[in-house]
Amino acid sequence: MRRVFFAVIMVVVCATVATANSYEDAVSALLHGDHTRAVRLFRPLAEQGLASAQSHLGEMYRTGEGITQDYQEALKWYRKAAEQGDAWAQYNLGLMYYFGQGIPQNYQEALKWYRQVAERGFARAQYNLGLMYYEGKGVSQDYQEALMYYRAAAEQGFASAQGSLGLMYHEGNGVSQDYQEALTWYRKAAKQGLQQAQSNLGVMYDLGQGVPQDYIRAHMWYATAAAALNDENGKIAKQYRDVVASRLTTVEIRKARAMARRCQKTKFKRCG
Repeated sequence: MRRVFFAVIMVVVCATVATANSYEDAVSALLHGDHTRAVRLFRPLAEQGLASAQSHLGEMYRTGEGITQDYQEALKWYRKAAEQGDAWAQYNLGLMYYFGQGIPQNYQEALKWYRQVAERGFARAQYNLGLMYYEGKGVSQDYQEALMYYRAAAEQGFASAQGSLGLMYHEGNGVSQDYQEALTWYRKAAKQGLQQAQSNLGVMYDLGQGVPQDYIRAHMWYATAAAALNDENGKIAKQYRDVVASRLTTVEIRKARAMARRCQKTKFKRCG
């Protein structure tokens, strides 16, 4: 009897090792850009019930990487993984309900899935919950709740949450207006490359909000943000930069441009 038991244990252990190796191979293929191979390796693992493989397979169906994009398949695999408690799958289910991808848009369902994973400290979900409370999507607008979730994500270093928290302090939404707090959070986000925070730092130097008015630094931050933004926000940053430039001498403009180049070259670590 003992020999049989030992043999069964050995089989289980070997199967577990094989599964781990296959999963590692699948992740390696994904990281190396071989999406087709990654799909081929993830699928049998997902069919065996491995939550992380199901989550990856759902993501590949959602994005169309290595396979034809199929939101229904994405939802199926995300749901299987989410029901096993996979945080990424729960978060991505929330995204699909929020945007109505392969399913009718449903903010209540998005909130449900975001909330489940936010309670486990998942910064992206905390930020998205904050955004929904800030905008009043699926819930009554509540700046206090938005502030709470933004702060939870910001304190984990999530740049978008840091920028949004800075904005709340800047504008005094749900909290007493506090330019110093706004500057603190904008700077943290700006150092991570968040262009909106960089542009908002430009505004604060431009208007002298919480800092001495400084058109050179305003120009630098506007230029830094504009260099990476290709949308309407980028156009606005360029317009603000050009308005500030009209108040500077040629020498000052050269200095501002040099500071912007240094800022970008050092990945926003040395921005004056």
